[in-house]
Amino acid sequence: MQNKKSLKIIKKTLFYAALILICLLMLSPVYILVKVSFSTPDEVLTQHPTFFIHQFTIEHWKKVIESGNLWAPLLRSLTVATGTTLIALVIVVPACYVASHFPKKWRYVFIMSMFFTRMIPSVALALPISVTFLKMNLLDTVPGLILANLISQIPFMAWILISTFEGIPYDLEEAAAIDGAGRIKRLTKVVLPVATQGIVVASLYVWLNAWNEFTYAVYLSNNTKTMPLQIYYYVERGGFFDQAAYATVLTIPVIIITFILQKYLKSGYLSGAVKG
Repeated sequence: MQNKKSLKIIKKTLFYAALILICLLMLSPVYILVKVSFSTPDEVLTQHPTFFIHQFTIEHWKKVIESGNLWAPLLRSLTVATGTTLIALVIVVPACYVASHFPKKWRYVFIMSMFFTRMIPSVALALPISVTFLKMNLLDTVPGLILANLISQIPFMAWILISTFEGIPYDLEEAAAIDGAGRIKRLTKVVLPVATQGIVVASLYVWLNAWNEFTYAVYLSNNTKTMPLQIYYYVERGGFFDQAAYATVLTIPVIIITFILQKYLKSGYLSGAVKG
């Protein structure tokens, strides 16, 4: 009995040690990025750079902020990512709710069609989209970027949400129907609250994909930039420290959005939902 208890403690210790090690490995590149943005050139551009910051400076951040090239790309990226996510939700949530009630054969066709659209690379679509958008005067516009992002993000969100709605017991809707709830009320009052976790996960992934999108931004932006384009501009110029500062700014909204939405990422939403 004592040996089993000791073995259990050892396994638990090894598990947490491995978990901490994995977290450190994942966070190390982010830390190095932040370190470079706050370090002097003499500390970084050396044969043996230190892991911790010893010569702290905010000159790189000051240069980026005072350049006047930060706020417009940041606002543009935030607008495109948020707009893409909201419009995708409006389109995909009702569609996936309806598709989840299809016969199994048709649901399979729906899911496979989502996979098929994801097989087409963005580069193959970007050029014809840019030619079409040029005729529609949508180049260098936020609506143009949102529409382009929706082409790839709607199938991605639908692929996640179809399984979310499939996992909701139909008994919940039947019970609501017996109580006199119509289809719209059952969707808004019963199904959507239960599907919150899947909707939040899908929204988070779509927002992150739109936030980091680069290909469409290159083809559809001539005189304006998003944050990924702005970072690429400094990569081309060789602005090592400015690039690190911009990239750090790029990660801040991601951390904030993830922190805000994590309270919705809870397990056990369906436990006990159809009991009694």
